[in-house]
Amino acid sequence: MRKKEQAACIVEALKKEYPEGICSLQYPKPHELLFSVRLSAQCTDERVNQVTPALYARFPTLEAFAQADVHEVEELIHSCGFFRAKAHDIVESAKMLLTDFGGKVPDTMEDLLKLPGVGRKTANLILGDIYHTPGVVIADTHCIRIAGRLGLTDGTKDPGKVEEQLRKILPPEESNDFCHRLVLHGRAVCTARTNPYCDKCCVRDWCDTYQKEHKK
Repeated sequence: MRKKEQAACIVEALKKEYPEGICSLQYPKPHELLFSVRLSAQCTDERVNQVTPALYARFPTLEAFAQADVHEVEELIHSCGFFRAKAHDIVESAKMLLTDFGGKVPDTMEDLLKLPGVGRKTANLILGDIYHTPGVVIADTHCIRIAGRLGLTDGTKDPGKVEEQLRKILPPEESNDFCHRLVLHGRAVCTARTNPYCDKCCVRDWCDTYQKEHKK
């Protein structure tokens, strides 16, 4: 089976298994998603969602974040880890969004990467979830691991290469939600453990790793 055909089958199976292919971070405003993604680095989405209600209540606008005392932000996000770097990036990003982008989260990769603490993974998530840009690939740890196991990539752990390889085979209009569904699948079934729950897997029929193990 060609990779594009394999990818199409996996996309459809995941859509049936996880109908709501959405980001698990909770946010009412575009800039809050940007900040939540920054907080999620080396931290669980569950923890971030516990922290952000108080953070966004204390700083309800982008202007409030831009004027915030960094130390107060640090206290509010302390449990997310790496709180000093994250607080700095959030406050500086708020300032830059106001001064350089008219108070709006940028809608291009080039501009998003100018913001402190923003890499391609974050930028792709913003482009996909806020602007519904076709073809974005969020190469997080779940995506990298599962795409490699499925055989959709060559097994590389390099996020840039994973993004490039998946872009070539995924339907552009499905790629963003596909990546969110991989996160859900990675948490529930295709875990990072040596022996994931293959017997419960909805995509095992198209999984290179499962087929190789099954034939032994």
